[in-house]
Amino acid sequence: MPITKSAIKANKQSAKKRLQNLKKKRLLKETIKKTRSEKDLAKAQSVIDKAAKTKYIHKNKAARLKSRLAKKISGKK
Repeated sequence: MPITKSAIKANKQSAKKRLQNLKKKRLLKETIKKTRSEKDLAKAQSVIDKAAKTKYIHKNKAARLKSRLAKKISGKK
């Protein structure tokens, strides 16, 4: 258990941040898996861009994910 005030605060902040990151991770994964059409692709790209903007994922990874999704959707036509 943390003893100092700053350690207690840091513990609270890290727990809060962990929950936020889990929520973002879950949203990102679910959105990517549910992408089936052009309409879904636009929503998925938006979610990926937001994750990259908030530095949850690296911008190059975001570009790679969007590219692969677009390729997957265009291949189904």
